[in-house]
Amino acid sequence: MVNKFEKNTLRILFIFGIGAFFNLIRKPPMKDWIIIFLLKSYIASILDNLLVKKGYFKYPVNLFKTLDISALFSYLIFPISCIYFNQVTKNSTTKGILLKCLLFSLPSALAEHWLEKNTKLIRYKKSWTSVHSFFSIASTFLMVRFLMTVIRKAAQKQQ
Repeated sequence: MVNKFEKNTLRILFIFGIGAFFNLIRKPPMKDWIIIFLLKSYIASILDNLLVKKGYFKYPVNLFKTLDISALFSYLIFPISCIYFNQVTKNSTTKGILLKCLLFSLPSALAEHWLEKNTKLIRYKKSWTSVHSFFSIASTFLMVRFLMTVIRKAAQKQQ
């Protein structure tokens, strides 16, 4: 039985995510934020799909019943947080990037942990823990940040 709380939580996150997305892309350079959004969505959906298929976790309640992954997380919430991360680290040193990665990844992992313990939105299986979530979130933030550095340098060389 799907709890009304879970469905309402997903709806609120969806509305918040759409609003945050349009607010984020207004800040220049818009093309960078769109690229980050698409990169993060692509990476998150591949990893999410792989981990769900391997049985590490599942999403019992989902806005889109045809998907095994959490489309809301993989295609909206996670990419939006990655845009924010890239915006605040655009001119940071390596140490600053790592510290800010911690500041973005830890709350995300804690929120996921709370959702896993208190709702039916996500269920850890096998040996998956919040620590695994933290490292997967942090590594994808850093991966996208690195890819954007490479893309920006390649674009500068072309000009």
